[in-house]
Amino acid sequence: MEQQRSIDQLYEQRIKFPDPDYLERYNALVGIDKAKARLTKLLHFMLAPDDLRSWGKRTYPDASSIINTVLARPPLIIISGDVGTGKTELATTIGAYVSRLSKKSISLFPLSLSARGEGRVGEMTQLISDAFALMYDESRRLSKSNGSASGGNILLIDEADALAQSRETSQMHHEDRAGVNALIRGIDRLSDTRCPAAVIMSTNRLSAIDPAIQRRAAEVFVFNRPNFEQRLRVLSELKCFGFDVTQIERLAKVEEGDDITFTYSDLRQRYIPSLVLEAAPDKIVEFEEALSLLSTLRPTPSFNEEV
Repeated sequence: MEQQRSIDQLYEQRIKFPDPDYLERYNALVGIDKAKARLTKLLHFMLAPDDLRSWGKRTYPDASSIINTVLARPPLIIISGDVGTGKTELATTIGAYVSRLSKKSISLFPLSLSARGEGRVGEMTQLISDAFALMYDESRRLSKSNGSASGGNILLIDEADALAQSRETSQMHHEDRAGVNALIRGIDRLSDTRCPAAVIMSTNRLSAIDPAIQRRAAEVFVFNRPNFEQRLRVLSELKCFGFDVTQIERLAKVEEGDDITFTYSDLRQRYIPSLVLEAAPDKIVEFEEALSLLSTLRPTPSFNEEV
């Protein structure tokens, strides 16, 4: 029988929280405050259920059955959205904030893309099974005899549609179907054993995710490209260059009316750094230059779910 693979073979890296750098990255995600708050609370109670139970006992002592219903949901969260909308960055950094809230150590395990294997029969299924088995073992060690836990683990599956595509697809290969079945079994095992573990799936193609996996999600978050108010929030950082509110509003309105608008990464990773590099090292950042640069920036093309 083949030996179970190691952490290094199954995951890209192991990120341990608390970590101030990841917390700073989490705090830098502006414009998606409601989604951040909701996702943070959901993940917090998945990994630290005693905190929700304590709230229930203090506030609504007769509502224990409702609290148990909330905690009985599968520990799965799906984040969907177009490219550049911040979903993967949020999934990668959220553990830093949950660690601070729960005052517990949290580890993030991003599943390696090599989990698809090299095409050998049964390989992908075995890799997925090993990944969940290792997650279960790592999480069980954190559980205490009184039902609480000393920490928690997050399994991150980015580009989840590559592994969790719908079994209803007529041209789906048998190996892919078996891989999806392994994913479902892994999620169910974590749910049934109530380990301090959660699974976050991130995808550009929610419609491609198998319905049985979607049904198991405690919540599905859909991230859209930023609207005017959200672009305004991101571009408000430019106040440090002396831009006033009216000028920042003009920048935020540049793309209004276009079919495809800027993503968060367009603004934060392309536009703002380009603006700085246009001025440095011997000029100041001028508003007219900022306006001109933004007018020439092309938004990232929208992801086509039909592809």
